[in-house]
Amino acid sequence: MSDSLSGRLPAPTRTTPAYAGQGSSANLADILERVLDKGVVIAGDIQINLLDIELLTIKLRLVVASVDKAKEMGIDWWEHDPSLSSGASSGSRAPATELTEENVRLRAEVARLRAAADLASGDRRDGHE
Repeated sequence: MSDSLSGRLPAPTRTTPAYAGQGSSANLADILERVLDKGVVIAGDIQINLLDIELLTIKLRLVVASVDKAKEMGIDWWEHDPSLSSGASSGSRAPATELTEENVRLRAEVARLRAAADLASGDRRDGHE
């Protein structure tokens, strides 16, 4: 009985692993090239509520694109971030330098105000009001 059935059924067709691997890698490369060329935006929001009270909201925005496509879209933050680009410090000062200068200015202002407060309190002690 099995002999008569096996004669009528077509032989199963199989693809060799090498051929299957080539097709999937070519498709993956095509997909990756298309994604980087066109760009993909993935957006989502996560909200955590307890008894209708919003406790936490997380907004996720992800852009996957090539550097050239990102520049076309006006996204170039990595060029101005000193921690990511060595050229970023040439056009502008590093944030740490700005903070240090601001700290020095504020300390000088506090010292000036303290000196003015000391002079005013000294005048009051002398009887001048």
